[in-house]
Amino acid sequence: MADRTEVRVPLFDGAEWDFETIQRSFAAIECVAIDDLELDVYPNQIEIISYQQMLDAYSSTGMPLMYRHWSFGKRFVHEEKAYSKGANGLAYEIVINSDPCISYCLEDNTMALQVLVIAHAAFGHNHFFKNNHLFRQWSDAQGILDYLDYARGFIAQCEEQHGEREVEQLLDAAHALMPSSVFRHRRPPHSSLADERTRQRERRIEEERAVHYLWDAFDHPTQSSKTDEEARKRKREMGLPEENLLYFVERHSPILESWQREVLRIVRNIAQYFYPQRQTKVMNEGCACFVHYYITNELHRAGLLTDGAMLEILHSHTNVLTQPGFDAPNAMGINPYALGFAMMQDIQRICTDPTEEDREWFPDIAGSGAWRDVLKDAWANYRDESFVQQFLSPNVMRRFRMFSLTDDEGKPFYTVDAIHDERGYHQVRDTLAHGFDVSEHDPDIQIVDVDLMGDRHLRLNHSVRNGVPLNKKASEATLGYLQQIWGFDVAFEN
Repeated sequence: MADRTEVRVPLFDGAEWDFETIQRSFAAIECVAIDDLELDVYPNQIEIISYQQMLDAYSSTGMPLMYRHWSFGKRFVHEEKAYSKGANGLAYEIVINSDPCISYCLEDNTMALQVLVIAHAAFGHNHFFKNNHLFRQWSDAQGILDYLDYARGFIAQCEEQHGEREVEQLLDAAHALMPSSVFRHRRPPHSSLADERTRQRERRIEEERAVHYLWDAFDHPTQSSKTDEEARKRKREMGLPEENLLYFVERHSPILESWQREVLRIVRNIAQYFYPQRQTKVMNEGCACFVHYYITNELHRAGLLTDGAMLEILHSHTNVLTQPGFDAPNAMGINPYALGFAMMQDIQRICTDPTEEDREWFPDIAGSGAWRDVLKDAWANYRDESFVQQFLSPNVMRRFRMFSLTDDEGKPFYTVDAIHDERGYHQVRDTLAHGFDVSEHDPDIQIVDVDLMGDRHLRLNHSVRNGVPLNKKASEATLGYLQQIWGFDVAFEN
């Protein structure tokens, strides 16, 4: 940072901004991000948008392109009313996991806030998207924008050919099944969205041939696989059990036309694209907060940010990272921004100024000085539950005053079974890590059997986790949507 400390002329003075100031500030932020933090990012595309455009982005899951559906309009109206009444504020930015990485910055932001959100989104989130193994495995940053453009055009074409009502009903069913239509435990059959468009025509021909086989079976409704061996063979050939409901229906439904299968494929591909974000909320936001905090402090130290700008940045930073107490009226559990940032700052401290406790808990990194390498390795190779399991320190547990509760349904009260002390550190850490495991909280619903040559009834299984049964009303609605696109009876085995 020696060359930067020689510069004493602030990048800006005052709240107003223009594009020249933003460009100049972006260059200074990039210098710290690349040369000092050694971040690896996609090319950046910064767009300044109005609050109406920000609300529109909210309604379409934050994507710059999206097909039409009534639910997006409903959410837009809800967000707009809440914003106009002052009940909800707007995010300072939205960032897209794409190549180039698109960052939407609100035009109402002051210049100090523009610096904060560019450092946060264009470099913090950007680096995390590009390098974390879940995003590299499950999403396709290079192909997503072209794929969304294709999806919007394809669904619009379907509305013209088959009617808006029929397409809407199909999308209603697909959206309802999205939470149970991702690959959680294995790699999806196709990793690149960029090739989807070129594969579509060949796939339609192959699917029509496959569907002919299904319909030919209608001439023999009494045929059925009766032996256990035949049933096992049938399940092997169909890849059962299957956790991705839309994927199975798309491939095997006896009633869907080829365009309907393509619509289901579009919905489940979008669901898969967003799934890693649910698994890395603490890490993703923690990374972005750590990056913006480090960069803005370095710019201030170099004289590129005034004291007034830095105070405004710290005020917004603190608001985002506030962790209410467990008994506060606005308490909503652990704030992922606060926990992620605290843990990443703690890693930096452990690497540079460890205590004896740190040396006992983290012998491989304590005192190493290599905090940049440790953080970049964590950002690349962990997700929330494994990150907490590996790096949550007693120091952070004490700062957050963490404790573990047991909720026994047979008792009328909670039991505090561990606190932030020598006896409870490991249990508190294990409990918190378990709480961030997305797969432990989503319903585990799988398709386990269907006899396409027999009654064609789709049979599901739900594995109860932590003693939590399925919500009866929600499960009945899910079965109804699944039956709509399968065409025959659907039921749980247990």
